[in-house]
Amino acid sequence: MPYIDVIEHDQSEGDLRKIYDDIVASRGKLAEVHKIQSLNPASIVNHMDLYMTIMFGKSPLKRVQREMMAVIVSKSNNCDYCQLHHAEAVNHYWKDEKKTDQLRMDYSQLDLSSVDMELCKFAELLTLEPNHDTKKSTEQLKALGLSDRAILDATLVIGYFNFVNRIVLGLGLAVNEEELKGYNYE
Repeated sequence: MPYIDVIEHDQSEGDLRKIYDDIVASRGKLAEVHKIQSLNPASIVNHMDLYMTIMFGKSPLKRVQREMMAVIVSKSNNCDYCQLHHAEAVNHYWKDEKKTDQLRMDYSQLDLSSVDMELCKFAELLTLEPNHDTKKSTEQLKALGLSDRAILDATLVIGYFNFVNRIVLGLGLAVNEEELKGYNYE
């Protein structure tokens, strides 16, 4: 149960109702992370714009790579809500629940490409040790063939999920199993 009041979709009116309806139309359903911002509707719009740009916008990174990093950041922050949501998205692409579960438990045991493994390491390090030798991390990513734009996009994903994890954890959002299915991932 969230720590603050939340306006549910069926109780929403005016601008908030339009925002909710737009999210349902574009994403397939309304997530608790959106409703937690219902007392400040403009923040939902700005949040969604940022989310859609970072996670769905044109990028040298594949969608699954961005979702994979979201899981690693959320795991590193002990944010079950985001971890489970984005593991669902990863599994949409991988279609392998066992592999997806292993990503959540210990990604280092997975048979990932060297690029994907390095992206996971970068996500974990930048989350847990933001002052680590980031120059070394970016050099390792470049050595594997990632462009500066890809590294920027990876950093944006990592920063974004650290931000969202703080909202979720700070306001007491709990995982709702029914909420995990039915999103548009493409």
